[in-house]
Amino acid sequence: MADNLPSEFDVVVIGTGLPESIIAAACSRSGQRVLHVDSRSYYGGNWASFSFSGLLSWLKEHQENSDIVNECTLWQEKILENEEAIALSRKDKTIQHVEVICYASQDLHEDVEEAGALQKNHASVTSANSTEAADSACLPTEDQSLSTASCEIPTEQTPSSDPESALEVNDFEATGEKENDCDDKTSVPSTSEKETSENVPMAKDTAEQPKKNRITYSQIIKEGRRFNIDLVSKVPCSRADVFNNKQLTMVEKRMLMKFLTFCMKYEEHPDEYKAYEEITFSEYLKTQKLTPNLQYFVLHSIAMTSETASSTIDGLRATKNFLHCLGRYGNTPFLFPLYGQGELPQCFCRMCAVFGGIYCLRHLVQCLVVDKESGKCKAIIDQFGQRIISKHFLVEDSYFSENTCLHVQYRQISRAVLITDRSVLKTDSDQQISILTVPAEEPGAFAVRVIELCSSTMTCMKGTYLVHLTCTSSKTAREDLEPVVQKLFTPYTEKEIENEEVEKPRLLWALYFNMRDSSDVSRNSYDLPSNVYVCSGPDCALGNDNAVKQAEALFQQICPNEDFCPPPPNPEDIILDGDSLQPEASESSAIPEANSETPKESANLRNPEEPSE
Repeated sequence: MADNLPSEFDVVVIGTGLPESIIAAACSRSGQRVLHVDSRSYYGGNWASFSFSGLLSWLKEHQENSDIVNECTLWQEKILENEEAIALSRKDKTIQHVEVICYASQDLHEDVEEAGALQKNHASVTSANSTEAADSACLPTEDQSLSTASCEIPTEQTPSSDPESALEVNDFEATGEKENDCDDKTSVPSTSEKETSENVPMAKDTAEQPKKNRITYSQIIKEGRRFNIDLVSKVPCSRADVFNNKQLTMVEKRMLMKFLTFCMKYEEHPDEYKAYEEITFSEYLKTQKLTPNLQYFVLHSIAMTSETASSTIDGLRATKNFLHCLGRYGNTPFLFPLYGQGELPQCFCRMCAVFGGIYCLRHLVQCLVVDKESGKCKAIIDQFGQRIISKHFLVEDSYFSENTCLHVQYRQISRAVLITDRSVLKTDSDQQISILTVPAEEPGAFAVRVIELCSSTMTCMKGTYLVHLTCTSSKTAREDLEPVVQKLFTPYTEKEIENEEVEKPRLLWALYFNMRDSSDVSRNSYDLPSNVYVCSGPDCALGNDNAVKQAEALFQQICPNEDFCPPPPNPEDIILDGDSLQPEASESSAIPEANSETPKESANLRNPEEPSE
C-alpha cells in the first residue's frame, strides 16, 4: 500500500497559482504545517509557463478534459451523518475560445521531436493549413478550456502629437549583455536545470540555424525547449528614464514634473482631486495643466491604464506606485523574470518546502468536508479516499463547481501569444524588450497592451520574438486582438521569403484564448464556510500587485499576529543542534523541482506514479 500523507495540517492549499504559493510560503515560514496540492502535473496553475511542446500538450490535455464528468462518487460514502460535502470540480473552465493558427512553413516530411523533451509530456504534431486553426489532437479547437501565468516592463513611451493616432512603441534593453547572461541583478533568476542547459544557446545551435528569414514550424518544434510561454503577461526590465523623451518639450517636461510631484503626495492634498473622484482618470487629466501629449504619456506610459477603466483615485495611486518603484533596480520600475512568469510561483513553492511544507502534484481533492453543527470546513477527501484534517483551507477559484459559483459574475480577458521573426521596433540589436499600447478604435472596446520579448529573456529561441497581447474582453480573443495583430505583423508566406524589405515582422504562429478574470469577485458571492478562503486567478493589470495584496490579506486572516513573509534567516545565524538544523530548516524538507512541466518529487512529496491499494 502506498504511503499515506499525514492526516492533519494547519493549512491545506489547493492550487499552485501565484497567490496560493505566496500564502503557502508565508504560512510555512510562520511555523504552520502546510499541505500544498494541485491536480495538475506542473507548478503555477493558471500562472504557469510552458515550452512550445509543453504548451501543445497542455492544450491537448484541456481538450481531453473538457468532457470530464465526475464519475467517481466513492468519496460520498465517507461523509458522516453530521457532515455535508462541497464537491470540487475536475473541469477547469478558466480558458475558453481557444484558436491556434500556424503561418510558418510546415514541411513536416520527417519525424520532428523537440530536443530534450520528455516522452510522456511530448505531443505529436500534425500540421494544419497555414491559415486555419489546427485540427490535430494537440492543436485545439475553438471551444476547448485552458488555464494561465504573468510579471512587468518600464515605460518610455513616445506619444505622438495626436494621442489617438499611431501606435506607441517603448523599447528597452534586456537584462543581460549576452543572451546567456542570467546574472543581472535586475532580473529574477531561475534555479532550474533550464538555466544551465535547456535555454542557453550553444555554438552548435548557431550552426544549425537556417538561413535568414527562413524559420519553419519544424524548427520551432525542434527548438521548443528554448520557449517559455506565459499564460499571463505582465512586464520586462530596462534602463529607460521617463524624462529622456525627446518628443517632449522643455515646457512639457516642467509641466510633467509638477504634476508628478503632486502625485507623489496626492493624499496630502485632497482638495485638488476630491471633486473628481466620480470621473475617470483620463477625464481628470484633462482638468490639469497638461497638454494632450502629456495626458497620453501619463495615462499609458506611467499610470499604464486605459481611457475608461480607471477612476481618478486608481490612476493617482498607479502613478504614485510607478514613481516609487523608480530607482529600486536602476532607472526602471519593473522586473521581468528570466524563463517566464511561471518561475515566480515556483520560487514561493520552494520557500514553503524549505520550511517544511509538503507538496503533491497530480493529486486530486474530491471534496471539502463541512461540519453541520459549527458550519466550518474540517477536512478534505482526496483521490485515494484519505481524509485530511485542517484548520484552514485555501482554494483556487477554478476548483469550485458550478453550484458553488452559481451567483458569481466573471469578467473576461482576451489574450494572444505570437511567435514572430523580428522585432516591431526597427533596431540592429537583439537585446530589446518592448511595450506598446494600442488605443481602442470602437466604442465599448478596450486598449490593447502589447509586450514583445526577445530571446535574451530566455522565453523564445534565437532569431524569434515572443509577443503577448492583452485586453479586457468585449468579444472573443481573436475578434478583439486580430485587428491589432494585422496592423503590426504580416502573415508568413513562402512568397515573401525572397523579399528582404518586408515592412512588418512576419507572424509565424499565433494562439488566441479568453481567460476568466475573478479578481474583483466578492467573497460573499461564494457560499462557503468561514475558514475556506478563495484565491482568484490572474487579472488584466500589468503587474502582480493584486496577487500579492490578496495573499497578504488572506494570510493576516489565518495568522493575524504573524509577520507576512519575513526575510529568511542568514545561513550563518542558524544554530546547529547535533546533525540537524534548528529551528529554521530540516534536511528532509522537500524542494520542488523548477521544471514546471515535469517536476520531480522529493522525499516528502507523494509520488503520483505509485499505485494505491
